[in-house]
Amino acid sequence: MDDESPLLRGPRHPLGHASQLAGEPLDTYSQDELTARIAALEAEIARVRAHADKAAEHRRLAESIFGTKPAASEASD
Repeated sequence: MDDESPLLRGPRHPLGHASQLAGEPLDTYSQDELTARIAALEAEIARVRAHADKAAEHRRLAESIFGTKPAASEASD
């Protein structure tokens, strides 16, 4: 994976390069570029939400089969 990948994670980028977008200056972008950027970000949000929903459903299915995992504080009691 290269440094431009939004999926890069690590100590410096725990949420990937996407976490850096919030502070990026937008002054140099044209209106068309901003519109395109919004569309791309909205598509990425939809993709991440769909994945999160799929992961939640997978967890619900696993919990229905195996039961819920006790919280860390309950396991030590």
